[in-house]
Amino acid sequence: MPAFLLRVLDMTEPNPCLECGICCTHFRISFYWAEADDAPGGFVPAHMTEKLNHHMRCMKGSNQMPRRCSALEGVIGEAVSCSIYENRPTPCREFPVFFADGTPNPKCDELRALIGLPAIEPWILPTAA
Repeated sequence: MPAFLLRVLDMTEPNPCLECGICCTHFRISFYWAEADDAPGGFVPAHMTEKLNHHMRCMKGSNQMPRRCSALEGVIGEAVSCSIYENRPTPCREFPVFFADGTPNPKCDELRALIGLPAIEPWILPTAA
């Protein structure tokens, strides 16, 4: 098997987000108010959010400087996790580390550089035979 395919098939490779977390300290994480669990069908823990206006909320800690999302646990650049990962808001779900073609998100690499982490290696996607 070619060596470049090993990276594709090795699902034990660590998630680059679990050593980084800088995006959780860089952006205001704002989203539609009905994503919070105090609205019917909502899922983001409301106690971890704050109201921005009649239509929007944001994650506590992400609306002031220095920013740090209230759901972020751990040490940035070393080991982090999201305490509400399964219930994280849409902006967090939609910020890709990798694009569909396997290339890293350049914004991720830009943010990682701010804390001295290396750029993320691209994934080599398997080709159809």
